[in-house]
Amino acid sequence: MTDKTTIAFVGLGSMGLPMAKNLVKAGHSVRGFDMRREAMDALAAAGGERSADLAAACEEASVLILMVVNAAQARNVLIDAGALSALPAGTHVCLMATCPPDEVVALGAEVRTAGKVLVDCPVSGGVVGAKAGTLTIMVGAPKAAFDAVAPILRAMGDKLYHCGPEVGQGAVVKAINQLLCGVHLAAAGEALALGQKAGVDVATLLDIVSGSAASSWMLKDRGPRMLMDEPPVTSAVDIFVKDLGIALSAGRSSGMGLPLAAAAHQMFLAESGSGNGLADDSQVIAAYRRLNGIS
Repeated sequence: MTDKTTIAFVGLGSMGLPMAKNLVKAGHSVRGFDMRREAMDALAAAGGERSADLAAACEEASVLILMVVNAAQARNVLIDAGALSALPAGTHVCLMATCPPDEVVALGAEVRTAGKVLVDCPVSGGVVGAKAGTLTIMVGAPKAAFDAVAPILRAMGDKLYHCGPEVGQGAVVKAINQLLCGVHLAAAGEALALGQKAGVDVATLLDIVSGSAASSWMLKDRGPRMLMDEPPVTSAVDIFVKDLGIALSAGRSSGMGLPLAAAAHQMFLAESGSGNGLADDSQVIAAYRRLNGIS
């Protein structure tokens, strides 16, 4: 691809908007489309283009980036709303959402039938990584497709990996990443809830385990928020309900039991079912507190 590429970007949410802005900063022509007018206005203020509709965003684009919530939304954009038919032949469609691998494979076949190329490239790093351009991007695609979009992806993430030549392999790696994040987070909640139940000073406990072999990135990042009465929301409980569900789906497809992922999934489900699905994911600790009568 040339240094300046025309990119259609669908999904200007809390992560998508800063990702699109980073593409503008890298010198690309970015046509944004989102159901929220204010999101497109924000992109336009940063030097991108607001599109009148989805077809206008896709017209003559070399790359379509989908930063939507899930596979169902991706399918809606591509098939139901007509993005595939509006895109030129040979366009690379970068699916950057976290989706079940089986659904990514099925979508890839439909994209290929339409004469376009699906690049399976989910991301990790959250809003902070999206703003800083430091996302981890996991790509499942033929080498030629990976090479074609790599310069675009590097404008959004500084850790770019080619996980394999098949669509769906990026989704598998992302599912495994989220499995570990969810299990580590649930384990941190269990440990700190035990400390609270036993009557030790939980702030001191957190300080000790954060600096020992028991530590993890999730413990150090989410642990302090577990001790807050009303922590800020950086990632919601329902995100892990979804993502651990995807990990379990990947396990079923591979014929593999994932008992730790299943146990963690149940704790996030319990917290979501208590009406706290939109709370910060650190609040999985509240499910342990209720289970054990901790006030």
